[in-house]
Amino acid sequence: MKFRDYQTRAMDAVFHQWKDVRSTLLVMPTGCGKTVTFAGILQRAYPKRSLVIAHREELIFQAQSKIQQITGWNVAIEMGELHADLHDGMFGGPQAVVSTIQTQTAGGDGLGRMSRFLPEQFGVVVVDEGHHGTSASYRRVMDYYGQNPDIKFLYVTATPDRADEEALGQVCESVAMDYEILDAIHDGWLVPVEQRFVVVQGLDFSGVRTTAGDLNGADLAAVMEEEKNLHGVVGPTLEIIGDRRTLVFAASVAQAERMSEVFNRHRPGCSAWICGKTPKDARRAVLRDFSDGKLQVVCNVGVLTEGFDNPNVEVIVMARPTKSRALYAQMAGRAIRPLDEIANLLNDVPDAEARRAMIAASRKSRCEVIDFVGNSGRHKLITSADILGGKVSDKAKEKAVERAQKDGKAVRMDEALDAAEAEVVSEEKAEAARRARLTARAQWAAQNVDPFDMFQIQPARARGWDAGRKLTDKQLAFLAKQGIDASAMPYAQGRQLLTELFRRFDAKLCTFKQAKLLRKFNLPSNVTMDVARQLIDAVASSGWKRPANAEAIIAGANAAAPAFRMPTRRPATISTAAGDGMPW
Repeated sequence: MKFRDYQTRAMDAVFHQWKDVRSTLLVMPTGCGKTVTFAGILQRAYPKRSLVIAHREELIFQAQSKIQQITGWNVAIEMGELHADLHDGMFGGPQAVVSTIQTQTAGGDGLGRMSRFLPEQFGVVVVDEGHHGTSASYRRVMDYYGQNPDIKFLYVTATPDRADEEALGQVCESVAMDYEILDAIHDGWLVPVEQRFVVVQGLDFSGVRTTAGDLNGADLAAVMEEEKNLHGVVGPTLEIIGDRRTLVFAASVAQAERMSEVFNRHRPGCSAWICGKTPKDARRAVLRDFSDGKLQVVCNVGVLTEGFDNPNVEVIVMARPTKSRALYAQMAGRAIRPLDEIANLLNDVPDAEARRAMIAASRKSRCEVIDFVGNSGRHKLITSADILGGKVSDKAKEKAVERAQKDGKAVRMDEALDAAEAEVVSEEKAEAARRARLTARAQWAAQNVDPFDMFQIQPARARGWDAGRKLTDKQLAFLAKQGIDASAMPYAQGRQLLTELFRRFDAKLCTFKQAKLLRKFNLPSNVTMDVARQLIDAVASSGWKRPANAEAIIAGANAAAPAFRMPTRRPATISTAAGDGMPW
């Protein structure tokens, strides 16, 4: 199977991390092939047998199917009445086992069904939807298999909450790669997200309690089931969605049922609803009709957040606000996949700009997320800015959301975040200059150049899983050798620069020292090493002044190598694969 570039980078990064640690984290958004990626990792790890653990039945069958498709293996399921026999057949049983966490721990206070297996029978354990891996049940299972001193653990998740970040830092020794939704949109793998805020008069969440970090279910249901709020959601939704296929996430069964009823009152036969207790046959029938276009709107209560993939979904209606970034990402993630016919073609297009153009020209050029605004009181409710802006500053997210709410129209949130982040950086630099003292953004004054500005990337936001971590002496020494003093730099930004340096090496772009010297003489700094050498030689020959033939040198390089193109400014966030290609 042909893997996408970020999937290959992710696999490389995981194995690099496993050289030094037992457990690592892979962050990859819905729609970018998490299952495909960890299937490739398991294939590389063979002949070590693998165990994949998830918490829902849909994820189990999805993982089994994808691993079999990619590897051609015998993949057994350990769940309910299904049992994996590791000694079955002449080749010693299946190469991989997929199991639910509930199955693994079934059996009360004892070891449960995991005791059917010996820790030594597995070499790799993957935790799908890895943000759940911080719970007591998962820790118990990991402790059991961890008795094998040679076993490796991989936690795979989409966009985790900040609370999840901190907790994941306790169970994962490293982050192999952090590739998020905004990265994938910039790189042309996912469709852009438009955010629309709809004001509903009288919608009031101020009295809703917080339970386990999110809005209390009963309190929220009581608000959303009010007649005026039901119509306040359905009416604007019908005006906005046109003929686009739409998923509605509800807070309760009663709300889902009533909303579907109101939708059908306006457009007979357009809607159906499902919940966790809907019989499986009935649920399949609804989703089949939705997939075939016989239904336009499906209202659901918590059953389509994971394991449901229908690229034809264009609109997500958040009729159940949340304080959970992970939950919001799962719901919004149902619409960010490009159409199948486009997704299959993207794999053969090496250029991000061309991939974005293909999506823009398709029948599904974007998706839309609709949030309903009322009085949120003390609650900080999640929006698409939070799931897109994992690496963007909080101030930029606030700016983008505030402007989108004032606009009242559908706003391209990726573009809004990029613009807001650039504005925040500009404001901070202006403030640093005005106050004429060192700040976090001006610590490079002694070097006369900011490496983030030189590389045209925004400094990474500190993530919870990096709390307390520092660059190693070897990493600091390597950065110093490149001309970058990272002694006072946060861990996340140090790793970001290391990743960027190695990306530049691979692309044969000039070194930081070369770029710094070129910048001094007002010459372009994002050029190849060869062009940088020619320009620097010309500077020296001109008595260390800007050479008169600088433009001719660059033009000559372009003529000699037609494929050469000056790199353009990268968006406000970059993909970081911790350790990807690094010799430590």
